[in-house]
Amino acid sequence: MGSLRGISVAIFVVQALLASVALVSAQGSTNRSLWQTLSGNAPFVIARGGFSGIFPGSSFAAYTLALLTGPPNVILWCDVQLTKDAAGICFSNLNLDNNSNIADIYKDNQKAYLVNGVSTKGWFAIDYTLKDLGNVTLTQGVYSRTNKFDGNNYPIMTVQDTYIQFQPLGFWLNIQHDAFYAQHNLSMRNFVLSVTRNVNVTVDYISSPEVAFLQSIEARFRRSATKLVFRFLGPNDVDPSTNQTYDSLLKNLTFIRTFASGIIVPKSYIWPVDANLYLLPSTSVVLDAHKEGLEVFASEFYNDVPFSFSYSYDPVAEYLQFVDNGNFAVDGVISDFPITPSAAIDCFAHLGKNASKQVDLLVISQNGASGDFPGCTDLAYSKAIEDGVDVLDCPVQMTGDGTLFCLGSINLIDSTNVAQTSFSNLTTTIPEISQGSGIFTFNLSWSDIQSLKPVISSPQSEYTLFRNPRFKNAGKFLTLSEFLVMAKNASSLHGVLIGIENAAYLAEQGFGVTDAVLNALSIAGYDKQTAQTVMIQSSNSSVLMKFKGKTNYKLVYQVDEDIGGAQSGTIDDIKRFASAVVISKDSVFPENTAFLTSVTDVVPRLQAANLSVFVQTFSNEFTSQAWDFFSDATVEINSFYAGGSINGVITDFPKTSNRYRRNRCLNQGSKTPGYMSPVQPGNLLTLVTPAYLPPAEAPNPYLTEADVAEPPLPSVAAKSPTSSPSGTATSPTSPNGQPKVAACVIVPLMAVLLAIYLLF
Repeated sequence: MGSLRGISVAIFVVQALLASVALVSAQGSTNRSLWQTLSGNAPFVIARGGFSGIFPGSSFAAYTLALLTGPPNVILWCDVQLTKDAAGICFSNLNLDNNSNIADIYKDNQKAYLVNGVSTKGWFAIDYTLKDLGNVTLTQGVYSRTNKFDGNNYPIMTVQDTYIQFQPLGFWLNIQHDAFYAQHNLSMRNFVLSVTRNVNVTVDYISSPEVAFLQSIEARFRRSATKLVFRFLGPNDVDPSTNQTYDSLLKNLTFIRTFASGIIVPKSYIWPVDANLYLLPSTSVVLDAHKEGLEVFASEFYNDVPFSFSYSYDPVAEYLQFVDNGNFAVDGVISDFPITPSAAIDCFAHLGKNASKQVDLLVISQNGASGDFPGCTDLAYSKAIEDGVDVLDCPVQMTGDGTLFCLGSINLIDSTNVAQTSFSNLTTTIPEISQGSGIFTFNLSWSDIQSLKPVISSPQSEYTLFRNPRFKNAGKFLTLSEFLVMAKNASSLHGVLIGIENAAYLAEQGFGVTDAVLNALSIAGYDKQTAQTVMIQSSNSSVLMKFKGKTNYKLVYQVDEDIGGAQSGTIDDIKRFASAVVISKDSVFPENTAFLTSVTDVVPRLQAANLSVFVQTFSNEFTSQAWDFFSDATVEINSFYAGGSINGVITDFPKTSNRYRRNRCLNQGSKTPGYMSPVQPGNLLTLVTPAYLPPAEAPNPYLTEADVAEPPLPSVAAKSPTSSPSGTATSPTSPNGQPKVAACVIVPLMAVLLAIYLLF
């Protein structure tokens, strides 16, 4: 297995790239705060099987990407398995069929063995020589992750191959099943000792969940730089060598210290969660271990596996909870996505609430902090202000009795429990507003709407990712006047954004929403103050024209579909009535089946016309992001700002964006560390082999002058009689017949440049 197919041609290029990335990382930001680790130094980042969150675990590509996106001292983790001829390979599971194509190569060779007393079926390394495994290639072993790289034929690598190819500053061998191999006359002890005697390989850590194995090698490493680490499994699991549960062993750390210098514990040992996945108070595990002189390494960190709701789907927030909580810090974290802990530790830890902004990126809320509370409620707005939002938004809707209030949709079904109330018989279909049926705000009075329960939005619910269920119906809705009072009393706010949609239809029904908004702003004193900017946003140019010249408010045009570009005449038209434009993420970086494909010229062309560009919507859930962003909202925001040069983000999680612009790794120029470098659109997709490529998609259409042009708003008509509760409302043709356009975005990584060479 020493000749790595597809790699030899690129070795020189790979090593040069790795050297340059290491240099950049080493010159990046340094956090000089006092760490509460055992050593007082920053926690280590351990890449489990490399960057196994994207590429097949333990593959050349996975280890390469880990080195490119991690700190210079990132530790490469290798799960050691033994072959029939006692060769040690790096492979994540005892059962080979979960992470390779071995079941296709040796179709009839499935076996069953007892593993810790449990009969287990599969393909096992003990049945194959190293040569036998030469035709077996690595595949993605987690089914929720992309399998698009499985066609690259990444070979299984030996332990020696892995170290010699990469020469990492830290190398970790995990020995998970010594007892199993001993039952089949294979000695993991002999293998480990032979590897550590190899002058070409340096092993920094050896871990195992079996007490007897570590005790058997402890004397040989007592005066060695190699550290032995005892790995705790589930509390009720049993160590086969002592017949004790791991929970029982945890109560005797003094005993653990006799043969190990550190422990690995699942993260739930440190920060447990309740039955509803909310954080409980921390345990004393880290402090107790530190008292015994034991380092603590936390495991089971995955960006793409739902964790506690307390983190709001933000993986950086989770890592910070373990390394910067004011009471203790773990000594290292074991992750499938090493880019995230690298940034958390170096760029975000110990920032403090008053850290200054490093970049000029405007943070605009979407329905307040609607990722944490039902949108447009007092709780969502208070949370957005607390989280450092610059501009607080209110999408205005009109009630049947003429009250303006904030709500993300004119259809009450989208954000309230109205369909489960006595108002459910008011369901109607209004094609001018939406394709489906709904219960619309102007069908109910303000007092009726106040009786409804807010419902939190969960846009990724199809992936069973739900937002903050404990507060899914919390908060109360605010009138526009109440919203303006709240905003005016928040000294941290830069301004407010008032969104106006469906104005033409409402005018024909007797509701003058634009005049009502002007009046509310005037009553609140916003037409006479300069402390806070007022933004008026609409996808209807006629609405913005109504405000132009009457006020000094900033007018924002929303392009409500994806676009691939904009005609010069269209941009000139937009300039006549707006000073900023809102576009989708896909209009900056188009994507195909969640892979970024390219970058458009939409942002630079709009900015060249002195139009600010705000992009929506930035969410924390990993399923809302392209694969290129590594299931990390911070990587996505950084790529759009540093790579896409946008002026602002519109987000339902303002805390994530506000924290991003304060991190100490920004403005480093050529010294920017790899984990804070923007991804490069299209690079990751180039690593997908032809058989796995998605079908090509047509480019998104350009925004034309006809798309932007609208007839003037109609005069406000006398109110028409209310339609029957269960009937279908009929309405005149909408004057806002703007065609829709579609675009997508793709922002792959600069780090993946390296892996491209590995395909040859």
